[in-house]
Order: sequence, then structure tokens, then C-alpha cells
Amino acid sequence: MKKMLMTAAGLGIAYLMRNKSARDKLINKVQSFTNKSKHPQI
Repeated sequence: MKKMLMTAAGLGIAYLMRNKSARDKLINKVQSFTNKSKHPQI
């Protein structure tokens, strides 16, 4: 199970390294998610 998880993570990382638009989208999603968790809206 752990080996499959590491393989999936490795493939995901390799894909993001080659695909700049996908990487930028993911970074934007992560940043918006972390901003929401730091500053919860009332």
C-alpha cells in the first residue's frame, strides 16, 4: 500500500514538474485554501 502511494505521489510530482499551467493552478488552490484556514470568514 505504501509503495503504491509513493508511486502515485512521484507520478504527480513528475507531472507537475513538466506541466507549468497545472502547477500554477495547484499552487493557487493551495494558497487560497491556506488563506481561508488562517482567516476564517464569519
